[in-house]
Amino acid sequence: MKYVLVTGGVVSGLGKGVTASSIGLLLKACGLRVTSIKIDPYLNTDAGTMSPFEHGEVFVLDDGGEVDLDLGNYERFLDIKLTRDNNITTGKIYQSVIDKERKGDYLGKTVQVVPHITDAIQEWIERVAIVPVDGKEGPADVCVIELGGTIGDIESMPFIEALGQFSYRVGPGNFCLIHVSLVPVLNVVGEQKTKPTQHSVRGLRGLGLTPNILACRSTKALDENVKAKLSQFCHVPAENIITLYDVPNIWHIPLLLRDQKAHEAILKRLDLIGVAREPDLKEWTIRTEVCDMLHNPVRIAMVGKYTGLSDAYLSVLKALLHASVACRRKLIVEWIAADDLEDVTAKEAPDAHKAAWDLLKGADGILVPGGFGDRGVQGKILAAKHAREKDVPFLGICLGMQIAVIEFARSVLGLQDANSTEFDPETKNPCVIFMPEVCKSTQVLTKLSLNFFI
Repeated sequence: MKYVLVTGGVVSGLGKGVTASSIGLLLKACGLRVTSIKIDPYLNTDAGTMSPFEHGEVFVLDDGGEVDLDLGNYERFLDIKLTRDNNITTGKIYQSVIDKERKGDYLGKTVQVVPHITDAIQEWIERVAIVPVDGKEGPADVCVIELGGTIGDIESMPFIEALGQFSYRVGPGNFCLIHVSLVPVLNVVGEQKTKPTQHSVRGLRGLGLTPNILACRSTKALDENVKAKLSQFCHVPAENIITLYDVPNIWHIPLLLRDQKAHEAILKRLDLIGVAREPDLKEWTIRTEVCDMLHNPVRIAMVGKYTGLSDAYLSVLKALLHASVACRRKLIVEWIAADDLEDVTAKEAPDAHKAAWDLLKGADGILVPGGFGDRGVQGKILAAKHAREKDVPFLGICLGMQIAVIEFARSVLGLQDANSTEFDPETKNPCVIFMPEVCKSTQVLTKLSLNFFI
């Protein structure tokens, strides 16, 4: 098994997930089978209980695992089906070690971060990496591992130590480290600054990991003298320094990597030059070019509670994007906070109320995504009512489906107090109910809606 580790430095939000997905796609285009693992250093066992404002969307896998949204990127880019074990968290690792300690598996030894936690991390990676995720038999050729967070974070220290040991154990021909870093451009002088990346690489090397490839985020392609400087101070060959500059959409990233021969650097490091072929990205290139040429807009109003962070609805956005490209339309998402549509806002913040309604009335379609709690429910009901009365295409997902049922029951059937038992357990006209007889074995909340809406 070959391993590619993707780490990040300087600041968070550089796009490690998209980079890791693009690397996996590029290797797959070279004829290799690829699997992915995401490491999240937080103490939660999974992302299921985390606020979307904290961590973005919870991505639900086929096995019910509630994981980081980057695993959604892996599945979309690589056309694979991952499991909950492909997402490692500090909580999962510590829980597994403590469970072993309670059973006496450590034979009375003092349980410590090194070697017990670090060994558990390595064992988890090796166990999951050989599980096929592409529908074929046998293990993949390459496992792409993304380490969440930023180098220097206290939370990621056990993982850095474990991965340092792991790289030494599997050997240089089986391990490639790609470090994603920032090369900012100061507007005052217009110069690309390498110092942040130098410090980041120095910190990474001080922790026992040496990058083989640098993927530098910048607003424009790196100048040759900047590459030479990074090569000199970071001890990375100039040909292994890749620029991930700003592009119209993320589908360009695999093409950027290919054009800069990133696959050759990776294959050379992993001793796969004679095994892999030149990357075939014809279909991907066509899709990217089509997306760039779209001009006729389609406006979709996204009425939700977490509109301040687009990552909270990432999978919905990707589905809309794919659908709009297939229909040859340029997607424009109008973000509308459900609260702003309510009568209370009309009194307290009339400008926000008017702006929200103007966006809603100008939309070609309305989408109400999932969510929890009753905040903003009235605004979502008003959005569903507007869609029904004005014959605007409407899609309600999960909570949004409940909203549509409630609105229909109230406005058309005349059941003014109709509600979901999720919001009002004592409602006299429950049009969406909880079914405990279905929930007993799966622990999944199942809703039953009125048959007139189905």
